[in-house]
Amino acid sequence: MVTLLSFIFVIGVLVFVHELGHFLAAKSVGMKVEKFYLGFNLFGLGLRKKWGDTEYGIGLFPLGGYVKVAGVIDESMDDSTTGEAWEFQSKNALQQIWFMSAGVIMNVVLAIVLFTIITFKMGIGEPNPQPIIGQILSSNDSPAPAELLGLETGDRILEINGITVNTWGEMTDIVHNQPETMVFVKWQRGLLEYADSVKTISTEMVVDGKIKTLGMIGISPEIIIHEASFSESVSAGFIKTFLWLNLTVESLSMLITGEASFDDVGGPVMIAQIAGESARSGIWTLFNLMAIISINLALLNILPIPGLDGGHIIIASIEGISRRKLPAKIKMGVQQFGMLLLLILFVFIMINDISRLF
Repeated sequence: MVTLLSFIFVIGVLVFVHELGHFLAAKSVGMKVEKFYLGFNLFGLGLRKKWGDTEYGIGLFPLGGYVKVAGVIDESMDDSTTGEAWEFQSKNALQQIWFMSAGVIMNVVLAIVLFTIITFKMGIGEPNPQPIIGQILSSNDSPAPAELLGLETGDRILEINGITVNTWGEMTDIVHNQPETMVFVKWQRGLLEYADSVKTISTEMVVDGKIKTLGMIGISPEIIIHEASFSESVSAGFIKTFLWLNLTVESLSMLITGEASFDDVGGPVMIAQIAGESARSGIWTLFNLMAIISINLALLNILPIPGLDGGHIIIASIEGISRRKLPAKIKMGVQQFGMLLLLILFVFIMINDISRLF
């Protein structure tokens, strides 16, 4: 139940914020908003209520939502226009692009706000530069090398393979360069010193935009936390958002170039699992996950794929530059092609999710 409720909460907030961006942008340039939906109203099923010119509703298919403005050809496949001033087609290219990009902007803003609040509440954590163990990273599948050695939180690493290490960075540089290799570790606990050998494990990580295989023994540094002022929290909000945006772009580029496998791509089931685990760890962990997913949602939607906000932005840009409207039939065809691509991608991701369960 926690997993399901956490999933609904995370997706519901992210979709609402995204669609609210479109809604507010439409109102700001005088577009008539015909529908504002959370979830998709498939087969006419769902809750709906009309206030003024807008029909508000909650669709029974929870993955997504939409804001329908008059005169736009979107996922509703409605190509009816009357030429009224409040229609999408009657607005200039910049106003159309503003409307289409507002959902993405809101998702990025949400991430900044969430990271800011988390930092202000939890403080800023900085790793201790000294080679002192903050946590043993245990695994359910098999004991980590650190566990086999008998390392404990608070232990200080003195040597790796006979080389004295004075900082955490010096230690990790040696270990990372020796995946699946026996290493000799010397450490201190209180006044006593210990030494033993263990075989490192290997893991793939993104380093400088490339996937590299690194050696690990399963430890993380001691984290020193200090209170953050409001200005520090806001600064951290922007920095963390930028870092996650950059990481998401790198991950996407690696998928495109084949450096990363599509088997690692997760969907609703994976999000639900992680949301449930985050909720059990505390509300701030859940908010952190929400911020990360919000960034992913923003980047996904800005891609120049028909059916997504980025695809609509490309069409509006082409029409703005050429000063000519594309025929409705072409827009409908492009939209249908995009929806087909998205449907294929959704099915692929769901297969990945389900196979991962078993």
